[in-house]
Amino acid sequence: MEAIKSFFFDTYALFEIVHENKNYKPYTNNVTVITTKLNLMELHYILLRHYGLEYAEKAFEHFRKFCVEFDDVSLKECSQFKFDNYRRDLSYVDCLGYVIAKKFNAKFLSGDEQFKDFDNVEFVK
Repeated sequence: MEAIKSFFFDTYALFEIVHENKNYKPYTNNVTVITTKLNLMELHYILLRHYGLEYAEKAFEHFRKFCVEFDDVSLKECSQFKFDNYRRDLSYVDCLGYVIAKKFNAKFLSGDEQFKDFDNVEFVK
């Protein structure tokens, strides 16, 4: 029996799931999903712009059950990770997600080019 894999869905991944990108289909079943409310905030904003409030609300509610909390230590690790990689255009939300993924022994699922060559990243376009 295959172990269930855990993935941290960044906003890019959440958006691709909503849009039924076929490359993200393998991540819609038999996986443990984690994300944060900050990622949902970004997703909500993007969906508001493209589809309106009703669609954005529906997606937010769907993914809310996968949100994990973060502590001060994670915030400081996020800051350090962003500092260590200051030459890249990394958002604070993505840096926090990357740190949280490691804490939960999950792969960071993203199609963001900035994360393509980092360890512990499942890069999917």
